[in-house]
Amino acid sequence: MSDQPAPAEPTEAVEEQLAFDVADFPGGISGAVEAVLMVVDEPVPTMALASVLEQPVADVEAALATLEAGYAEQHRGFTLRQVGGGWRMYSRHEYAPVVEKFVLDGQQARLTQASLETLAVIAYRQPVSRSRVAAVRGVNVDGVIRTLLTRGLIQEMGHDEESTAILYGTTSYFLERLGLQSLDDLPALAPYLPEVDVLDEIAEGGRG
Repeated sequence: MSDQPAPAEPTEAVEEQLAFDVADFPGGISGAVEAVLMVVDEPVPTMALASVLEQPVADVEAALATLEAGYAEQHRGFTLRQVGGGWRMYSRHEYAPVVEKFVLDGQQARLTQASLETLAVIAYRQPVSRSRVAAVRGVNVDGVIRTLLTRGLIQEMGHDEESTAILYGTTSYFLERLGLQSLDDLPALAPYLPEVDVLDEIAEGGRG
């Protein structure tokens, strides 16, 4: 064993770096609440906001009310709603037509390189789990998987018997977009992708 002392935990440095005073922010509590709600993926409870901002719940509730009233007064395209026990930003229902058009048009947008690579792995190794796809690409693929599901290019195909992980495969829409009759018509790219057992070894190595 090495006689060198173990490096000190950077707890204090991290805490110092994350330290803040809401009063120092130009927008105060309201601005801080708004900043947090801009990056969340699901509704955030008032208590959770109060905890992270280190402010009384009543003050956070007042800030939420101020923001919501301000958005309405300024006729902003979004507002705050309390649903599912928490707060989140949503587009106003008045703008539903333009939002719907944007979403539908987005279905025709070109896929990013990351999406194409992930789609290729799924197409040639299906049914395949998210972790195995990530092992091939060497990066987290959660966001890309969601995009491909939203666009109808892939679908869930049950669960792995051992790990119970969700397995993914391509859809008929995928074949339609590529002009293929079946998966048998895919180009011979599979030999360049790792076999399933190799993926398992990679995944195990990453957890070691």
